[in-house]
Amino acid sequence: MRHGKKNNHLGRTASHRAALLSNMASSLILHKRVITTVAKAKALRKYVEPLLTKSKSDTTHSRRTVFSYLQNKESVKELYDAVAGKIANRPGGYTRIIKTGNRLGDNADMCIIELVDYNEDLLSTTGAGTAGKAKTRRRASGKKKDGVEAASETPVASAETATPTTEASAPAAEGEEAPKAE
Repeated sequence: MRHGKKNNHLGRTASHRAALLSNMASSLILHKRVITTVAKAKALRKYVEPLLTKSKSDTTHSRRTVFSYLQNKESVKELYDAVAGKIANRPGGYTRIIKTGNRLGDNADMCIIELVDYNEDLLSTTGAGTAGKAKTRRRASGKKKDGVEAASETPVASAETATPTTEASAPAAEGEEAPKAE
């Protein structure tokens, strides 16, 4: 019976599993994302998140501890130089698992595991959304204040004056195109 045994063995011996997770963690740190199966990604998350937490304190002891897990000088250097600076203020949850569907050959559940702070596509999308919401909130609260109200009316007025000239030129352009079509 396997009562209370939480780690996934992934069909490997202990040494093979340790080598697999070490190599995958090094690849994740160097390349910022890895495409793998869901089971391996969940095991990798449990393996790499404590290492990322340990990288926040740049001491000789923590470097040696992380190196004993990763066994790769380049990935340890990248972890402490670039990655640790980006995750310094994050309290946890350094990785994200995105399911991508099933693999063609054996129908295994596939996913992408990536470092959260390194997905520029997702960061730019969420960054633009929060910036737009922040601007809306400023305008709503700005209507109560006299100084901000005048500043918020000026861009709106210029946008309104630009709109009628665009609309006025649009029917003229349509009118010119209509006789040519006939």
